[in-house]
Amino acid sequence: MEVEILKKLALMGAAKGRVSLTSTKLGSTIGMSSQTAARRLIDLEKQGYITRVVTNEGQEVLITVTGVSKLRSEFLDYKKIFEDGHRLSFKGRVTTGLGEGQYYISLDGYGRQFIEKLGFKPYPGTLNLKIKETFAQHEASAVNIAGFKDASRTFGGGKCYPVRIDGVRAAIIRPDRSSYPLNLVEIIAPVNLRKTLGLKDGDEVEVILE
Repeated sequence: MEVEILKKLALMGAAKGRVSLTSTKLGSTIGMSSQTAARRLIDLEKQGYITRVVTNEGQEVLITVTGVSKLRSEFLDYKKIFEDGHRLSFKGRVTTGLGEGQYYISLDGYGRQFIEKLGFKPYPGTLNLKIKETFAQHEASAVNIAGFKDASRTFGGGKCYPVRIDGVRAAIIRPDRSSYPLNLVEIIAPVNLRKTLGLKDGDEVEVILE
């Protein structure tokens, strides 16, 4: 239902700018009561998909970058359904990351899942790409990575998205909670992608989603 409401809001123009909206108008558009529509908007705001400004006439609604990414993900799923043989891909430029990937990838709690679910043991480090738009998480291909606890702390879960880069099998990794900007993707692979593919900061790379 959240995607359906986001779609209706986007069709009203809320992905490009703020739109004036009442709960009654939204409710009539999506076939629910104004009270239920109001709750749905609050839920979307809590999830970070929209921002709202209350006015005397009702409220002004804007779909956030996260909300647009959610819609784009849905769009890519439909492309895969209806465009037989269509290969989803995007391009990004190599950039230096924060250097945290090596530590987390090396943890046994994650490593065992990577081998079991992705079919390879990652090289201890990530290839970081900066892309023009936010990464649209293609949920149809998502691989869930569970969080775990060790003797000292709790580690969160995330999702991986199998990809290929210049024929090399790899995966985009997205923690459930991350401070990384949405236009930065981290990629794990069984090899050091920088050295294997001869990459340096600023090089453009095409990523093909499996």
